[in-house]
Amino acid sequence: MNTPYVQDSVAPQAQPHCAPLGALAAAVPSGLVTFKTSDTQDYQPIEIDQRKARMKRLRRSVTTAARMFDFTLQSRLFKPAMLTLTYRDVDGFSPRDVSELLKRIRHWLERRGHTLRYVWVAELQKRGALHYHVLLWLPRGLTLPKPDKQGWWPHGHTRIEWARNAVGYLCKYISKFDGEEQLPKGARLHGSGGHDDFSKSVRRWFNLPTWLKHLAGVGERFVRVQRVGLVATDSGLCMQSPWRVSVSGGRVTATELFRYVDGIPNIAGPYSRLDFVRDGLPPASSTAHLISHHAHAQPH
Repeated sequence: MNTPYVQDSVAPQAQPHCAPLGALAAAVPSGLVTFKTSDTQDYQPIEIDQRKARMKRLRRSVTTAARMFDFTLQSRLFKPAMLTLTYRDVDGFSPRDVSELLKRIRHWLERRGHTLRYVWVAELQKRGALHYHVLLWLPRGLTLPKPDKQGWWPHGHTRIEWARNAVGYLCKYISKFDGEEQLPKGARLHGSGGHDDFSKSVRRWFNLPTWLKHLAGVGERFVRVQRVGLVATDSGLCMQSPWRVSVSGGRVTATELFRYVDGIPNIAGPYSRLDFVRDGLPPASSTAHLISHHAHAQPH
């Protein structure tokens, strides 16, 4: 992360030791980040559609996880399978159901020398019952037995089919959720597991705020500190958001007060070649090149 910064005459206040506070660029210590405010003080707030924002975060999180598995495993003789879980009774849901099933599948795979890799999303049926779509990456030649027949899913019916377009399958189900449906108490919308360190690093970067992506380094972690901002866990550097969010009369608005001007030149961040281009999906060609290079560099 680059360190010097420039402060304009108009800047939001922040906590001590957090960027962008400090002296001018000609005499700044390391650990701070360059930024500038807008050329005009006429800041125009942007209204935020909270439902759309939630859906965007959901789509980004799920598709990133699935895309990482899809490309890291394509050269390792793995094949994606879609497992659908339905409930017999509308009120048969329990928050631990999907976790218990995944635990049994994990043990089944471990006994055969393999790791469970999965991404799942929840969907609410018209009759009001919850059901799950679980995408699993299985070694070629290995077929998962039907969980309901094995007693792993005693709550209803299961179906397994090979997925030709793993990410496309999940996107189809995510698009059906409008963000306003009332899920059962304790229900989660999605989950994933089985990522290696590289995939975790990419997922963390994708889930950073857009303004922070071009400043974050490879594998850098941030934690949110109340009334301070996002703090890098390795350096302790605080990154204050350039956006001020306000809530009034049920409306949520954001106003950009300044912009950071350092970071990786002409690049949106260390993993920007994986960035989504449409509907939350990254460009396949650049993703394949970066991921397959990583895959071949790893010991098998």
